[in-house]
Amino acid sequence: MESYIYIYEDQNSTSYENHTPYVVDPNTLSCAIKPTAPTAALTLCVIVIAIFLLAIPGNLLVGWVIGTSRQTLTPSDVYLFHLTIADGLMALTLPFWAVALIEGWIFGDFMCKFLSLVFEANFYTSIIFLACISVDRYLVIVHASESLRSRQRMCSRLLCAAVWALGCALALPALFNDAFELNSRMTCSESFDIGSASSWRIATRGFRHIFGFLLPLLVMVICYSVTVARLLRTRSFKKHRAMKVIIAVVIVFLLCWTPYHITMMVDTLLRADLIPFGCALRRSVNLALVITNSLALFHSCINPVLYAFVGEKFRNKMTQLVQKKVRQERMSGSKFSRSTSHTSEGNGAVL
Repeated sequence: MESYIYIYEDQNSTSYENHTPYVVDPNTLSCAIKPTAPTAALTLCVIVIAIFLLAIPGNLLVGWVIGTSRQTLTPSDVYLFHLTIADGLMALTLPFWAVALIEGWIFGDFMCKFLSLVFEANFYTSIIFLACISVDRYLVIVHASESLRSRQRMCSRLLCAAVWALGCALALPALFNDAFELNSRMTCSESFDIGSASSWRIATRGFRHIFGFLLPLLVMVICYSVTVARLLRTRSFKKHRAMKVIIAVVIVFLLCWTPYHITMMVDTLLRADLIPFGCALRRSVNLALVITNSLALFHSCINPVLYAFVGEKFRNKMTQLVQKKVRQERMSGSKFSRSTSHTSEGNGAVL
């Protein structure tokens, strides 16, 4: 969220709170970044709040459909359930960032670190769970066997715990975030006070790009390439239907997050002097960070829409649950036999 709260150019080789001398970089002195205009800040605030209002009920709905399923959940359903949790937790941090756009960071240093940690952890877990889904689809379709599926179901929950632990570990650099005053305005952003700020920033961003995007993307590309090749040689409608949902989820993830990562990579290279510096380029990158950050945040509310429009099994399951809830309300206080008709084929709530 640093590109939302305050985009500024670090003009020293270390952080503002470091004990080493402050050294102005003459290349960036003429490119001082001004605070976001009130109109632009208000627009961004409205966008963030809109994403929050769409993400929370949408992800709660998906979690309800998967969590109340009486059918045996597939590993992919389990991963999707945890993906929904990650998206929901990320969305819960958005009102704080929205307020900060208007008022500056007013929530203190602890909340700055905590919310940054929550945001980063769920960013990592989201894409790792998508990679887990791609591996599961590969194993189910390419190496299908009942014994393998049984082992996958037993291991899926352990793997979910491992993914959450890994996501939290990868998010630890967010603890470098501090609340500090910048240009008479409090902001929550990176504040490296050990060694070179530039070196730390390049290292943490390198981890973010590699483990939060490139490696999971490589896993997904390999798994889905082999899986789609196998599907093209089969006529299984059930498998094609499941793949349609998964591929839609992955494509939307890439559309939302790829522009942001590319912009962040350009920004990192610019800060590392690997790209010739220029004021026009610096301002363009700053603007691109704001735009692509908005697009990336939109991902937290788009998956429920995908399930509703692409996932036939999800729609059927949701319809059954709603009808059952209506019947229960009409017959409150009386017992009635379960008469749900399972229109979905196979196991699982969504896939």
